[in-house]
Amino acid sequence: MEYEFKKPLIKRAPDSAHHYAPADRIAAGSEADNLGNLPEWNLGDLYPSTDAPELAADMEKASRDAIAFEDRWKGKLAAEAAKPNGGELASAITAYEALEELMGRIFSYAGLLYSGDTSDPKRAKFYGDVQEKMTDASAHLIFFALELNHIEDDVLETAMKANPAIGHYRPWLVDLRMDKPYQLEDRIEQLFHEKSVTGRGAWNRLFDETMTALRFTVDGEQLPLEPTLNLLQDADGAVRRKASEALAETFKANLRTFTLVTNTLAKDKEISDRWRGFKDIADSRHLANRVEREVVDALAKAVEDAYPRLSHRYYAMKAKWLGLDVLENWDRNAPLPETPQSVIPWNEAKETVLSAYAGFAPEMADIARNFFDRNWIDAPTRPGKAPGAFAHPTVPSVHPYVLLNYMGKPRDVMTLAHELGHGVHQVLAGGQGALMAATPLTLAETASVFGEMLTFRSLLERTKDRRERKAMLAQKAEDMINTVVRQIAFYQFERRVHTERRNGELTAERIGEIWLEVQRESLGPAVRLNPGYETFWTYIPHFIHSPFYVYAYAFGDCLVNSLYAVYQNAEKGFQEKYFELLKAGGTKHHKELLAPFGLDASDPGFWQKGLSVIEGIIDELEAMED
Repeated sequence: MEYEFKKPLIKRAPDSAHHYAPADRIAAGSEADNLGNLPEWNLGDLYPSTDAPELAADMEKASRDAIAFEDRWKGKLAAEAAKPNGGELASAITAYEALEELMGRIFSYAGLLYSGDTSDPKRAKFYGDVQEKMTDASAHLIFFALELNHIEDDVLETAMKANPAIGHYRPWLVDLRMDKPYQLEDRIEQLFHEKSVTGRGAWNRLFDETMTALRFTVDGEQLPLEPTLNLLQDADGAVRRKASEALAETFKANLRTFTLVTNTLAKDKEISDRWRGFKDIADSRHLANRVEREVVDALAKAVEDAYPRLSHRYYAMKAKWLGLDVLENWDRNAPLPETPQSVIPWNEAKETVLSAYAGFAPEMADIARNFFDRNWIDAPTRPGKAPGAFAHPTVPSVHPYVLLNYMGKPRDVMTLAHELGHGVHQVLAGGQGALMAATPLTLAETASVFGEMLTFRSLLERTKDRRERKAMLAQKAEDMINTVVRQIAFYQFERRVHTERRNGELTAERIGEIWLEVQRESLGPAVRLNPGYETFWTYIPHFIHSPFYVYAYAFGDCLVNSLYAVYQNAEKGFQEKYFELLKAGGTKHHKELLAPFGLDASDPGFWQKGLSVIEGIIDELEAMED
């Protein structure tokens, strides 16, 4: 998911380089002393330090080479493409890819360092300075994608066929031309780009730093966001209630800021969409994801139609299990009485995930093991650290990094499996190079959710105790509901907010009303939304960093449910086809990637297959009722 250390590339969704765990899946908790030695990442593979000569040299080189690139190629691409064998067009693309790699490395280092402690003024300044310098440098590259799209189709096709060096970039060039109808005049594109630092980027940073600085008072103790969210999973209902009320109190005190940020970014997006000619408020996201609007609409409708069969039904069962008439909103993620409360040490979590990965494919476990052995993971919670979890691929010449806030609960193990799935995917796709490694969000969630499923199935097979098995199935049902139902509800919330914003600013009260309407629809009558819950939209980072990102989770979960069913029924060859899917990066459309498995996301029945897996788990739980 997107942070401002996005790469300067125009053609791909900027946030496709940075993947968060779903917002409802990031909270967990335990006592740090029982977790063992938690790893902290070593960013030295990017740069040794903020004052390293290598970093200073690369920043200077990026600025210098970007200016030289513009001088060398601006206004000349069409003429080069028209020459025999495409002239020197291949050299231009190769040079552009090298700049993309260099700037991506610098951006990644600054962003990851900042994520480690967003409250540190020195890191914040360094991050802001790097962002400004690299934005200035990348402004000299904006012409390139725009000018490539001015080349006539037949001329470019001839060049790609005649010269293998150009043909190598066919997926990128063809993909790039999908953006052509929405491109603006070159100088307007440059203005949009340069003002992003003081516009959208600044508002994103304000949100991050504000959220990191918030403190929530529970029993007289001042807690950051992550440990407070963790208390919503406490076995004691009184503790959960206090945490929920503390969250609501602090969110309410900061509503003016979050409302202003939301209104400003929604208006910023509306301006951009209007100038570019996007018809629907989510069309820019669909284009970035390389998925048709009709496919997303079909997914959203299928999930909404399934609310009664999934979330409404499950939460009614859970209320009964907990001996309640209805669940209060703070009870929604409460553990069942059967749920083990013991802390899962880091080494146990590591071996659990690696053994599950190895059971599927040893190569997958080998790649994942590097994240542990080479300190590519930052696991502990600490003041100022970015909340949640994410995987960031950096650049193909280095390797991905994973950020967690590990506190030792089963959900944390699943989050580890999720982010390592992203990491494995990013390593495998890196072979496509800087221009073609990035995967659209809809497919980027495939490996992460598949990794979770492997881990869950591995744990379930080992569990023979009926009560523990029930707790595991319930946990999985909740995770799937949070990944599918909740994320589609978030998507519908965003749609309503962005639609109404076109008619003027929304008050905090109105945004809260929309939030409650959507939550009631998705959660059903078995969940009571108490006063204060209307503010809980404020902490979801996806709404700020990447509007409409959230449906990618539902897309990925349903896709993986169908994919896993193919795996279970496959006699041989599945692993090889799966690795080819991951290695493809951004070079193929979802139709091409799913065809070898006999799957088609444009088939109306496709989403029902994925949802039926969730329904089947709820059926199994219902059959286990005493």
